[in-house]
Amino acid sequence: MRTPPNERLSPDIADTPKARKASGPAKGCPERRCILSGETAPRETLVRLVASPAGLVLPDAQEKAPGRGAWIGVTRGQLVEAQAKGRLKGALARAFKTGDLELPENLPQMVEDALTRVLLDRLGLEMRVGSLILGTQRIAEAARGGAVALLLHARDASEDGRKKLDQAWRVGREAEGSGERGLELPLDRNALSVALGRDNVVHLAVAGSGADDAAAARVMKPLTRLMHYLGQA
Repeated sequence: MRTPPNERLSPDIADTPKARKASGPAKGCPERRCILSGETAPRETLVRLVASPAGLVLPDAQEKAPGRGAWIGVTRGQLVEAQAKGRLKGALARAFKTGDLELPENLPQMVEDALTRVLLDRLGLEMRVGSLILGTQRIAEAARGGAVALLLHARDASEDGRKKLDQAWRVGREAEGSGERGLELPLDRNALSVALGRDNVVHLAVAGSGADDAAAARVMKPLTRLMHYLGQA
């Protein structure tokens, strides 16, 4: 849903403390404008960039850095192209109202790394509070019982393993025949295993059912942002 024209942010002032305070909490101001495309979109699909006092531009994947911010909603490939052609620096100069900026050559990779770190940290937190289910058998049992809100597979999971758990999930959701499948993460089993402190994490599920899907929502926020940036939305 598009933001009405009179409520859209200026293309140059993508984000400021004053604007955030005036708009209320995130749920009251869910959209931001991409400084490159000029399009407004849910902030879950955009990435915030900030400039240090010295002018160094860095990703703010957690949206907590102080000061003026600028939002980008493009994919990594589009960001690489925009940086190479100088469009990114020009858009940032307008957003930050200064031309004294330094853009790291590896900024696109830095953004991906930052988004990945936020997702892995979130999965680690959910693991510690008991919201994650690991192990193929345990996931299958919980899925058939309708106790899985979100089913996730490592990028290098076997197709056979995915199909078995997807089927169990559909049974528990009373969605047999729908073709609904769990999500393929942009992470391999090694990254997941290291982040969660377990061996060979290939599949994982977020517990929840019905209205009790708060943990799934917490995981989906950083996952949506990373997948959008990687062009896998």
